Amino acid sequence: MPFEMAPPSAHALVEAMRGLGYTLWTAVADILDNSIAAGARTVRIDFQWDGPQTWIRVADDGHGMAEAELTQAMRAGARNPLSLRNATDLGRFGLGLKTASFSQCRRLSVSSRRAGLAPACRVWDLDEIAKHDEWRLATEPMPSSVPLLAPIQDMPQGTVVLWEKLDRVVAADAVADDARAEDAFLSQLGRTERHLAMIFHRYLDAPGTPLHILFNGAGPQSRLRGWDPFMDAHPATSRTPDERLRHGDVEVRVQGFILPHRDRLDERAAELGGGPEGWVSQQGFYVYRNRRLLVPGDWLGLGHPRRWAKEDAYRLARLRLDIPNSADAAWSIDVRKSTAAPPRSLRGRLTDLAERVRADARRVFLHRGSYGPRAPAPNLQRAWTAVERRDGMAYRIDRAHPAVARVLAGSCGSTEAVEAMLRVIEETVPVHRIWIETAEREGLAPTGFSATPPAEVRSVAEALFSDFTTRMGLSDDSARTLLMRTEPFNSFPDLVASLGVRTVEKP
Repeated sequence: MPFEMAPPSAHALVEAMRGLGYTLWTAVADILDNSIAAGARTVRIDFQWDGPQTWIRVADDGHGMAEAELTQAMRAGARNPLSLRNATDLGRFGLGLKTASFSQCRRLSVSSRRAGLAPACRVWDLDEIAKHDEWRLATEPMPSSVPLLAPIQDMPQGTVVLWEKLDRVVAADAVADDARAEDAFLSQLGRTERHLAMIFHRYLDAPGTPLHILFNGAGPQSRLRGWDPFMDAHPATSRTPDERLRHGDVEVRVQGFILPHRDRLDERAAELGGGPEGWVSQQGFYVYRNRRLLVPGDWLGLGHPRRWAKEDAYRLARLRLDIPNSADAAWSIDVRKSTAAPPRSLRGRLTDLAERVRADARRVFLHRGSYGPRAPAPNLQRAWTAVERRDGMAYRIDRAHPAVARVLAGSCGSTEAVEAMLRVIEETVPVHRIWIETAEREGLAPTGFSATPPAEVRSVAEALFSDFTTRMGLSDDSARTLLMRTEPFNSFPDLVASLGVRTVEKP
């Protein structure tokens, strides 16, 4: 069949490769994938602000590459995504090194060495590609790059990746003494640290031989600590059973986590729990491939888009989902390793699991953590009830709540006035304002006497206890039992237990 060759323009294609949507932090994560695949135990990330001469360097102690291997690794599309791979491989398309690097810089230099061999170096300079419109891969570093690649000379094996001409990170008109531009650069590096702590947390926290990622230094203080999205070690975190699902010959694992309410966390834990994006944004599925996090919190297109929006009420819902790299095609893993779509055969079960976790998380959030791993007492008397109407939810004061019931019973002919007051309160609950301010302030204000001085809580409890025993004729034990079934006194068991107990002073 007649044909003609139609190779793409090198200049046009490489500029198109720059627009795949990487951020600095996702690009650096792609470089670390190669380090992990090479068996690295330590990765150093160094950077230097110097205006237009700013650079970023990633050096690892993995097995490195010989000269021919390095040339192959620098090719665009160095591997077939359909080829079988090692089960621990973190790549797929053979594009990550190039697309991630080109998205941030115009000069990519890679120096690598296998044990017992001399270092090899290859360089892509996008300005040279643009000038000649050819894939000209330099075999020697630029003179200005030599000192920055020097660490490879002292390494028995490993790889050094150097980014220069960071036009997507540093503005073209930036100068070395531009403090604002430097702060913006350092802010991006700070975001990169937080992102890597999330993406590679299962490597950083691995027992035995964890991965060490060092930022601009070699001491313990520069070592990156992993961020666990599930707060697995916290006693107030509850979990669903670890479940295994099958799609064809591929097995995936999923487990749900309901994180502790803010009231169960100290200030530091509450700040850390929000992760890089904040509590609301971090809810959803966390999809891992070979322990590497691909999707950090997303509902994966399950459920109705409006009902499954990321809302405050579900901020405590997170699910861990592990897939092998043999499932990449079935899960539609993209080049940037940032999106995933479950196969149709698994969507129903994943939806059911997520619904359960979302429902439990919503209960914990709304009841401020009183729902823990165990269900609440079924006969707990709450002060408010939710009533579903055609036009939405309405909130009503429960007339059966002991404190309310006693006021109505003792109103001495003024029941209508008390009822009118309760209806005014019910019809003027500032629901929208509460919701907006909750979202803006990342949480609800203290309720249920959680921020009330103990003396005030005791005063209210004693008043009710006295009413139960004198006007209702209950015994002390019955009055205490009733209070323990009454919101919010169920949260103060020690206080309730002390009511009516007379202490005998020593002579």
